[in-house]
Amino acid sequence: MRESQLGELTVSSLGLGCMGMSQSYGVRGDDDESIATIHAAIDAGCTFIDTADVYGDGINEELVGRALAGRRDEVVLATKFGFKRSRPDVLVPDVVDGSPEYAKSALDASLRRLGVDHIDLWYLHRRDPNVPIEETVGAMAAAVEAGKVRYLGLSEVAGGTVRTAHAVHPISAVQSEYSLWTRDPETGVLPTLRELGIGFVPFSPLGRGFLTGQLRTPDDFEPDDMRRTMPRFSGENFQRNLDLVEKVKEMAAAKGITAGQLALAWLLAQGHDVAPIPGTKRRTYLAENLGAVDVQLTAADLAELEKVFPPEAVAGDRYNQATMDKVDR
Repeated sequence: MRESQLGELTVSSLGLGCMGMSQSYGVRGDDDESIATIHAAIDAGCTFIDTADVYGDGINEELVGRALAGRRDEVVLATKFGFKRSRPDVLVPDVVDGSPEYAKSALDASLRRLGVDHIDLWYLHRRDPNVPIEETVGAMAAAVEAGKVRYLGLSEVAGGTVRTAHAVHPISAVQSEYSLWTRDPETGVLPTLRELGIGFVPFSPLGRGFLTGQLRTPDDFEPDDMRRTMPRFSGENFQRNLDLVEKVKEMAAAKGITAGQLALAWLLAQGHDVAPIPGTKRRTYLAENLGAVDVQLTAADLAELEKVFPPEAVAGDRYNQATMDKVDR
């Protein structure tokens, strides 16, 4: 396993996103298999574990906590706060709360569910437009001073927000969607992060499963699968994007790897300050994802990927309008 640098925090270059173990992509996974997957990741050196208080409305943190019992010191543990649901039946979180009061209570609740005395990397999940970022980060900094948190992060924020927050307390990492089919950070937040020495954590590095080449039709999604709400997975957009992925599959097959491994290898080639967190709830897919660490892409490979999967060719927004409105751009 390689290592990546997120500010002063060193992590495994591939992490494990745990959201899908408890929500978002259809029927909830098997807890025993999910815990076995987390253990297998740690054993393989994939020790950067990512969760959030909103995943399964706390259920995912409890699951991760059970998996880490007796192994806490082997991992860099990340969780988030500030994004929640107005009702249990809402597929995509629709409430943002970055108030200092909520930050304090959310952290204590996360520590309790995870069964730990500190969080290694604590993110603000979404910026609250009604609370100055200085106030939110000030409350997060107080948690660092109290020894409950080691490093701070932000998620889905613009460069200006990062700059303002970093002036209050050092920000170690920013997490946003980034993959072959979501290239927005390259012209948005990434230049600011590199100027300030802040690391970048791409979530959904496999395009929510699309870049694996295994999705064939949106009709395959369960009724509670959040991808049903996303324009990229709907109507004509689905087929247009599928055509792009077919080209990636052909290129991967020529190299003797899977499309998913090629997509992850592309991200790993973006720099030592990048640490993708592909999510899975099964050991078989974990093993496939980890195989990307051994893939070395040449300059010619990277140029070919730019040619077969140009960022402007992707059809549809990554969220519906209501959810996009909650992304700090």
